[in-house]
Amino acid sequence: MQKMFPSLAAGAIAASLALAFPAYAAGAKSAPVVQEAPLRAHLAFLASDLLEGRGTGQRGGDLTVAYLENQALAVGLKPGNGNSFRQLVKIAGVKTQPEASTLRLEANGAALPFSFGKDWVFAPGDAKAEHNLNAELVFVGYGISASEEGWDDFKGQNLEGKVLVMMVNDPQPTAEQPNRFGGKALTYYGRWTYKFEEAKRRGAAGVLLIHTDASASYGWSVIQNSWSGVERFQLAQGTPGTPLQGWMTEDTARALFKSGGQDLDALRAAAERKDFKPVALQAKLAGAMKAEVRHVEQFNVAGVVPGTDPKLKDEVVIYSAHWDHLGKQGTGADTIYNGAVDNASGTAALLAMAAEAVKSPAKRSQMFLWVAAEEQGLLGSAAYASAPLWALDKTAANLNLDSLNWVGTTKDIGTQGSERTELGKMAEATAKAMGMQIAKAEPDLAGGYFRSDHFSFAKAGVPAFSIEAGREFSKDPEGAALKRKAYGKSYHQVSDEYDPSWDLSGMTQQAQFTLNLGRMVADSPKMPTWKAGDAFGKIRHAK
Repeated sequence: MQKMFPSLAAGAIAASLALAFPAYAAGAKSAPVVQEAPLRAHLAFLASDLLEGRGTGQRGGDLTVAYLENQALAVGLKPGNGNSFRQLVKIAGVKTQPEASTLRLEANGAALPFSFGKDWVFAPGDAKAEHNLNAELVFVGYGISASEEGWDDFKGQNLEGKVLVMMVNDPQPTAEQPNRFGGKALTYYGRWTYKFEEAKRRGAAGVLLIHTDASASYGWSVIQNSWSGVERFQLAQGTPGTPLQGWMTEDTARALFKSGGQDLDALRAAAERKDFKPVALQAKLAGAMKAEVRHVEQFNVAGVVPGTDPKLKDEVVIYSAHWDHLGKQGTGADTIYNGAVDNASGTAALLAMAAEAVKSPAKRSQMFLWVAAEEQGLLGSAAYASAPLWALDKTAANLNLDSLNWVGTTKDIGTQGSERTELGKMAEATAKAMGMQIAKAEPDLAGGYFRSDHFSFAKAGVPAFSIEAGREFSKDPEGAALKRKAYGKSYHQVSDEYDPSWDLSGMTQQAQFTLNLGRMVADSPKMPTWKAGDAFGKIRHAK
């Protein structure tokens, strides 16, 4: 696909975009063309052992930031934060000390025989090293308050100082209401991050989530690996979380409820109805919780291509990708989690895109933003959204890249989430101009829209989504699909390493699509808006 652009394809892009978005037509003749060679070079370096997996709070992360700011300067980007390419992100590293903690779950005055890691996990949500807790447990169903759904699991009860026990996911569709809470798709109300945020808003002392494979979309081992014996990171600036955050297995919850005189299944069934009310469990959480806490400084890296229009240059289109991965861990023969696909690919693509964007500026300004600590919970993008370098009401869109296509060109492109805004139609026009189509939408069962850095922008009211790889490969469809599927075994493993034999034409295609779409937004007479009634659109309108 890449080889088509310099001649006939450029004219096709111009003609098609002129019909859909006239403002783009004038600049289409000089449409920037992403080059594969620099993309490959950046990818190979960023995924090399030299950068040690680009870990948060590790030497490899510091080296990565230095590389990005120097490359941003070299390609001609302007510093995005005054005279600096860096934006400080203050992060706290927290590692629970279960051996030093005396925290326990009690029912009828007796401690229940639950062990950390096997039965439940916990950590401070406010980056404090020690807490002494003595709090009643209250089951609050899904822990959701959603006025647009006419849903309130709290019913006005005062839950300050309590530990809230919640189910993961959101109320399931019924025959009478097949589309409630997005039907089969997961809404943000179902994400564990929302549960923690809502508990904080209620003044709770803590929250314990009930894990099931189906509701979480992953097994208990994922929770163990993320919470037991490892350092977890959280923002050290802004509003802290509840003193305690944690999970318990379904068997643990069943035993806890039974000891408190309740039936887990009966309460879960009741929680599927709007008339559900919080239920005290006749149990409590008591004891000391201790953790190791350290504070580290990480950085987002931001570079800007100033706009050319006297008025529109005050608005910006942001392209983003997270530069971090899992760094160095463990004691085996290979301790480096290189993160070649996730997300050296997106990081490298932004550098290659920026090198071309500076040659042909758009009417609006364009920012290339490499964010920190995505693997730790979207921390870098959340920090940016809370203290933006460019006013959010002047931010036209955020287009995010995470884990790009390393297999080969495709006939389609993934734009799930774009349909929530006018970006959806613009994405369709961009794909058509490139001889592609939008990938067929699939139910977002795992809540993917809420798990990448674009979501930090969406939560702040900015139209945003991640551009994903297509599924219909141009060459050897079956073999290419098998290659792509095989990557699942390398996801978040030390085997996610760069391979010089990779066909990066699909990665270049994906980067080109993103840059073309961003250019369309940057040259359009007005900023894209959210669809009527969208919850995140209401946030922008409220500002």
